[in-house]
Amino acid sequence: MIEFSHKPVLLEECMQGLALKSGGVYFDGTDAGGNHSFEILRRTFPDGRLIGTDLDDFAIAAATAKLAPFGGRFRIYKSNFKEYERVLEEDGTDALDGVLLDLGVSSFQLDEVSRGFTYRQDAPLDMRMDEGAALSAEDVVNGYPQDRLARIIREYGEERFASRIAENIAKARAKARITRTGQLAKIIEESIPAKFRQGAPCERKTFQAIRIEVNGELEGLGEAVKGLARKLKKGGRICVITFHSLEDRIVKNVFRDMESDCICDKSLPVCVCGKKRELKQVNKKPITASEEEQKENPRSKSAKLRIAERV
Repeated sequence: MIEFSHKPVLLEECMQGLALKSGGVYFDGTDAGGNHSFEILRRTFPDGRLIGTDLDDFAIAAATAKLAPFGGRFRIYKSNFKEYERVLEEDGTDALDGVLLDLGVSSFQLDEVSRGFTYRQDAPLDMRMDEGAALSAEDVVNGYPQDRLARIIREYGEERFASRIAENIAKARAKARITRTGQLAKIIEESIPAKFRQGAPCERKTFQAIRIEVNGELEGLGEAVKGLARKLKKGGRICVITFHSLEDRIVKNVFRDMESDCICDKSLPVCVCGKKRELKQVNKKPITASEEEQKENPRSKSAKLRIAERV
């Protein structure tokens, strides 16, 4: 049996950011084995309640086992957090005291070679967070037109050599289907000039881009963050952890937009837009992991935490 293991990032910072209270109702949209959820339930004893969502069956099973001591104080749904309205309706919950979103891929998914997320070891080219989903990385790499592949790698991976990588993928797949992470990693490496392969692994950006496409990670993210923030009671807080600039930019813009009130032209004598302030940002600049946490968990280096409060 595969053992699920996920090391949470910015755990204490999230707990402080949520301003937890006994009797509160909290939503953990990326349960990832229940680590953040466990602390939420522990710190809201005896009657705090948690609603969790995740797409990964292993994560759900691990979270259910980890949270079992809390009895009926939690429910976990197999769902994308973007489907929060359906989940909350099914749960019978109208308003929340706090929301936590820990975006991106879990440690387990990265470390479990068979899931095909990593470029460090050869594995089937998969990258699906939900193993029952139709679209896999193999489908994207072999089925997307070259120009669409280049756009995805450029936009989602912020990769300067996107066109060259897509061109070489197209040439390789014309000879034989690309089915392994090792095959893809080799194509990427050969597409990037030697002098640009220094520092961070050169495969990282392209693998990130394909993973984002496979799982639709950016689709509807801003709308979901905004919608969940609007589910908060007055004084409730939303904490969002991001791991790359594309996610962080979306969250930052949503918080900034919801923090502003009137957006009318200053030449108008009275407000006609009717926009009201909905949030206040608790931290104007994102919180990052301490040096100690970065040493213990290198994956925390890219994590950024933004917190906002309902007004």
